[in-house]
Amino acid sequence: MDTIELQRIARIENDNWWYRERREILSAELLRFSVPGAAVDIGAASGASCRVLAEHGWRATGIDLSPDAVALARAQGVEAYEGDARYLPLAPGAYDLALALDVLEHIEDDARAAAEIARVLRPGGVALVSVPCDMALWSAHDVALGRVRRYPRRALTELVEGAGLVLEAVWSRGVLVRPLLRRFRHRTARREDLAPLHPLANEALRLTAALERRLPLAGCPGVWLWARARHPG
Repeated sequence: MDTIELQRIARIENDNWWYRERREILSAELLRFSVPGAAVDIGAASGASCRVLAEHGWRATGIDLSPDAVALARAQGVEAYEGDARYLPLAPGAYDLALALDVLEHIEDDARAAAEIARVLRPGGVALVSVPCDMALWSAHDVALGRVRRYPRRALTELVEGAGLVLEAVWSRGVLVRPLLRRFRHRTARREDLAPLHPLANEALRLTAALERRLPLAGCPGVWLWARARHPG
């Protein structure tokens, strides 16, 4: 992507219901830490998650494969570096928290990327991962986004544990919107998460996601899976 496209995406990320919800989930997870530390966001794009980390007192570093994304993140005040998730340009055991949000599904060798997450975490450090779930939802939308897979819960569990991390929790998100998104995405190849939504539709989806946070739906089939795991030690 060129800089103009990345700037457009950054503007959409500020308001799009899913990106807003992802920031809400991240903020809630950060409350689990009594003291903020050093964090790395793998696949940082324009640096939105790094800015959330900084707001909570974390020392955040972003890593992205795209030099244009790195330049955009830096222009917005984020410490960011170019790097491949499979070969992170980071010292081992340097971070208290590692994020990989909507990243692993784009990588053929996801086991290598998961091992890198484990490598850069300190003993006791936490990994927070999100991925699209369930190959039954696979559509032209996934192809348009450059994904190579969606994850059943068992596959995500095996990936995290295979990297040597201790899984603490796996939960679903997008349970309430699953029927709608499944129907829509099987009828179009448009990258609707990177295109402006009608304000009323965007707000309805935002409110639905906010409602879901208050309901006991984490074990139900959704659109995304989240996992939290800890480095042993």
